Amino acid sequence: MESLTAAHAIVLIVHLLLFVYWLGGDVGVFYSSRFVVDSSRTREARLTAAKIMLDLDLIPRICMSLMLTVGGLLSEFYGVRHSAWQMAGLVALGPFWLGMVLFLHIREGTSAAHKIARFDFYFRWFIIAAVVASVAHSLATGRLDGQPWLAAKLLIFAFLVFCGLMIRVGMPPFVEGFRALVANQVTPETDARMQASLGRMRPWVLAIWVGVLSAAVLGVVKPGS
Repeated sequence: MESLTAAHAIVLIVHLLLFVYWLGGDVGVFYSSRFVVDSSRTREARLTAAKIMLDLDLIPRICMSLMLTVGGLLSEFYGVRHSAWQMAGLVALGPFWLGMVLFLHIREGTSAAHKIARFDFYFRWFIIAAVVASVAHSLATGRLDGQPWLAAKLLIFAFLVFCGLMIRVGMPPFVEGFRALVANQVTPETDARMQASLGRMRPWVLAIWVGVLSAAVLGVVKPGS
């Protein structure tokens, strides 16, 4: 049995909770989205499903925003040391990213939210590039020789962020259809665009589920450790 300190146990539990709520919340979002685009249901039922979907969507986005920080802290207990500036960056990243997620959720539809959303889009591309570059540097220098599974988990995380960006790229027709639904201006054309948009997003959603599950398995099995 692995002997855990109190700090290690707390960070590990938080890490596991982030995985659980990320996957569970994402499944809930996708399931409820099917009712939003179901034209056979009443407008009130579709709007109720949309509210559930939007509220649930906050959960996986919170989990993603905190995952690198918590994962970085957890890696310290497996012998991956961070310099002072790296640790400061890791600790600051979570609250900063979380703040953007909460701001976008609370101020949805405002001009400020549109500006932050644009920044957030490019910020996520930066996160992908930074994670890939960090893994490449760590592998080249032997920093992760004792824990190669950590490199795989980081690359999976970068892929999950990419999947989220691809979902965002395919989302505009869905959003336009939802606005028509709210304004009680739904037509067969807006419903068709919503359904097509959801269909384009589906492969990326499924990829996220597989990625989150794979990362969880790697964290338990720790191959090559």
